[in-house]
Amino acid sequence: MGGFCFRSLWEYDCVMEPLASRVRPKSLDEFVGQKHLVGENKPLRVAIEKKHLFSFVLWGPPGCGKTTLAKIYAKSLDARLYELSAVSAGKDDVRRIIESEKDSGLFAKSEEKPKILFLDEIHRFNKAQQDFLLPYVESGALTLIGATTENPSFEVIAPLLSRCRVFVLNELGDDEVREILHRTKAALTTEAEDWLVNMANGDARQAITMIENTQKFYGEVTPGTLKDTLQSKLLRYDKQAEEHYNTISAFIKSMRASQPDAALYYLARMVESGEDPKFIARRMVIFASEDVGLADPKALMVANDVFRAVETIGYPECAINLAHGVNYLSLAPKSRASYNAYFAAVDDVKRHGNLPIPLKIRNAVTKLMRELHYGKGYERYTKDDLLPEKLKGKKYLEQESEEAV
Repeated sequence: MGGFCFRSLWEYDCVMEPLASRVRPKSLDEFVGQKHLVGENKPLRVAIEKKHLFSFVLWGPPGCGKTTLAKIYAKSLDARLYELSAVSAGKDDVRRIIESEKDSGLFAKSEEKPKILFLDEIHRFNKAQQDFLLPYVESGALTLIGATTENPSFEVIAPLLSRCRVFVLNELGDDEVREILHRTKAALTTEAEDWLVNMANGDARQAITMIENTQKFYGEVTPGTLKDTLQSKLLRYDKQAEEHYNTISAFIKSMRASQPDAALYYLARMVESGEDPKFIARRMVIFASEDVGLADPKALMVANDVFRAVETIGYPECAINLAHGVNYLSLAPKSRASYNAYFAAVDDVKRHGNLPIPLKIRNAVTKLMRELHYGKGYERYTKDDLLPEKLKGKKYLEQESEEAV
């Protein structure tokens, strides 16, 4: 996100357009962050500068620039941009876009502008809706730009995903968030700016919205008024704001502490706020391996079954499945042995790089490899240490394991 047309914040009451929209950049020169995608000779910059028309998915955390990049891309192609949110849109909305200029006679076919559909939260489109979208993307009737905070490998059907390129966006750094805040032209003290950067956690849109709401409620933007705004009952639960992350954190920590009552309360808050049930179930699957792990291997099976039930049933009934899983995971014994052991191994991989694999467990698929003693002396059930020479004797599982509780 970057800045453009920077009206003073004090003109707020005269302008209905949200501040985040007013300071949205119109070109890559104004865009902040994502240098791996929009830096010189990087893929999205090349596509925009050379006006390549193709479908793609932008995957990244909230407030990192997905919508802005979609708008800049569409503008560069002089395309007709249609924006939908998968939370509220459906097949009829897509159909209306496809038929919007059909037989209108306004343009000769050769003069028609390309139609780009920006589908925010594409992961909220179910399989049937994505299947409906597929032939239009495949035929080129629509160029799709999907935006998601969730892994598209799990959330976008394979046929549709295979026709899109996936670009991964990173969380904005603190300096990038500061640069964006400066472009709002808001009068911020160093303390207020530091508070906003820390609160935003890489989400520039959230920081800008906090400035706007604080000015609206209290007139001046200080650490105190910012905190009051954050706690104000006027601000509803926002699935892309701090309350979202606070609640899921409390939910996970309650299960970790084996407190099913607290976990159920935070589950109910998320369900009643309309949180995506797959988001909740996915965190439970992670929790089953990260926090329960070897203490109860069946916990992963239960969590996976809950996830599948959520996919199949949906709200409101799947809330019961979620509660079932939450109670099981909360009451299960806990062990982070597998989690800690894995990351201890990761530390050695990062520290030592690709150490030579012992010859006897290398795959001897050619004559030359056999002559070089690949696979020589291998025993299927050997008790010999099979780690690289430099790591002989290392015990990841034992050194980092904890007692099950």
